[in-house]
Amino acid sequence: MSATTIETAEPAQELIRIATAGSVDDGKSTLIGRLLYDSKSIFADQLAAVEASSKAKGETQTNLALLTDGLRAEREQGITIDVAHRYFSTPARKFIIADTPGHEQYTRNMVTGASTADLAIILVDARNGLTQQTRRHAFITSLLGVEHVVLCINKMDLVDWSPQRFDEIKEEFRRFATKLELHDLTVIPVSALLGDNIVTRSTNTPWYEGPSLLHHIEQVHISSDRNLIDARFPIQYVIRPQGGAAAPGADQITDLHDFRAVSGTVASGVFKPGDEIVALPSGFTSTVSAIWGPGGSVVDEAFAGSAVSVQLADQLDLGRGDMLCRPNNRPLVGAQIDAMVCWFTDVSTLSEGSRFVMQHANSTVKAAIAGLDYRLDVNSLHRDQEAKELKLNEIGRVQLRLQRPIMFDPYRRNRTTGSFILVDEATNNTVAAGMISGPTLHQSKVVWHSSAVSREDRSTKGGTIWITGLSASGKSTVAVELERRLVAMGIPAYRLDGDNLRHGLNADLGFSAADRAENVRRVGAVAQILSDSGVVAVAALISPYRADRDKIRAQHEKAGLPFIEVFVDTPVEICEQRDPKGMYAKARAGEISDFTGVNAPYEAPEKADLVLRPDDDTAGNPEQQAAAILDCWLSV
Repeated sequence: MSATTIETAEPAQELIRIATAGSVDDGKSTLIGRLLYDSKSIFADQLAAVEASSKAKGETQTNLALLTDGLRAEREQGITIDVAHRYFSTPARKFIIADTPGHEQYTRNMVTGASTADLAIILVDARNGLTQQTRRHAFITSLLGVEHVVLCINKMDLVDWSPQRFDEIKEEFRRFATKLELHDLTVIPVSALLGDNIVTRSTNTPWYEGPSLLHHIEQVHISSDRNLIDARFPIQYVIRPQGGAAAPGADQITDLHDFRAVSGTVASGVFKPGDEIVALPSGFTSTVSAIWGPGGSVVDEAFAGSAVSVQLADQLDLGRGDMLCRPNNRPLVGAQIDAMVCWFTDVSTLSEGSRFVMQHANSTVKAAIAGLDYRLDVNSLHRDQEAKELKLNEIGRVQLRLQRPIMFDPYRRNRTTGSFILVDEATNNTVAAGMISGPTLHQSKVVWHSSAVSREDRSTKGGTIWITGLSASGKSTVAVELERRLVAMGIPAYRLDGDNLRHGLNADLGFSAADRAENVRRVGAVAQILSDSGVVAVAALISPYRADRDKIRAQHEKAGLPFIEVFVDTPVEICEQRDPKGMYAKARAGEISDFTGVNAPYEAPEKADLVLRPDDDTAGNPEQQAAAILDCWLSV
């Protein structure tokens, strides 16, 4: 019997992007040089050139910082100016390291260098401790949503490897970090110059029990950082071979004349053949029939970061800037957004009324600054709400008004659909980078215009009946009967059904916590207007979060409008048995994310005016339930 050799493909190494930050002379470039040198990731001629440069400057020891300080100006001044990217790999991982500038005047360079990082290494000189620049870089790291941070306390050899000094700096940084959104922090004592705790554990720090820097960045878990829930595919190009573009896998396509696909890079989530999708902004739906990868290969799925071409079952009218997503998980859509912006140029300033071209995902739209909410002092985190403009390297929160709506997600949820750049129309220079916070929810300069008709002048008394509960709990059924009874009694009433409103007023909202809060806010505002006009608004929607509902109640009470909250307390097991729309089944199968009762929470009212339960006498009887609500309402 002859032996058979089976060859198996080695799994692709995971790539991790790292940004370094710290004050001038804290040792960032030396640290990267040490990583490259000790991991044997530099060529002989590179090392020879660095050794020659070191000798020419009269240095007795090879200056590994010169491996990243590539510009002549950098080498002459001994500081990092540009963002230097270096690549190296180990058997465990591939790495791209961005050596970002430490000087305050190059804050914009640090923003661009760290914008794509999975992990940030912040260096601190053990002799100096935390500086304003350290706090600045920690804040920017947090602002950019970098999930993992390593604080390297460098030059420990110059403080005699003192564990007390290490603990002092570590605790000071931790206290500052509590003000920021830094989710994963690791602190390591190092000497970049000598190589201690860089690649291997050092004998000079027997009191330190953690890993070396290289071991940590090899093992840190980054897979869960990627958004694999919100399927987003910004379209870059439409492929039509009959128009001259080459089709992916043309040799596998039987009829090139009818072939049509859209290409781009998946921003988040996962797409598979057979998935139902909706194209935005048109709203047309279809299914994915095939996905083509690089080189024309057919792939089973495409996930965040995959550059692919997607073929749909239907011939939809699509173009650059459009987006594919899931019907029940859509991005926000709006022409007025709030964002944090870093200003990049000293030629001009950003102020209210400034106009730019915004480049967002694969779309381009004209934008104007509708307002500057505040300028942020990144050293003290103080918000200057009196600021009138942003200058070079300054960061502030702005309101943007766009010429047309865009599809976006908050930056914290999706870096690709939540970020943008602003381009000067006259010079075509990039002047700012921004991170979207969400839709603009306030108009600070809008003044309420009073009516000549008072509430007492109206023939009827309005108010709001807010019916909350899980999906399939019976809210809509009892709301329909309640509305009928009110109108039959001569009381003007209108039903605000959650599903109905998502066909119009709330069609741009998904089902994330932020979207649900906005959904409740809008419905509450409409209900309050109806109530003020003398109509009884019957709002029936899940509204899962107690704080959102309490806010609507408080707004009604402040306006002197009657408000009652009715809780349809049907257990999730019974709701799931009913499941008239099949939503629970889809949520259990993973087709719907953020579904209340399955993979999203529901906060029951603590002080509901009326609770309806299945074990009550009114169970399963919408007529009796509506009568109970009506009795409660009339007693208010």
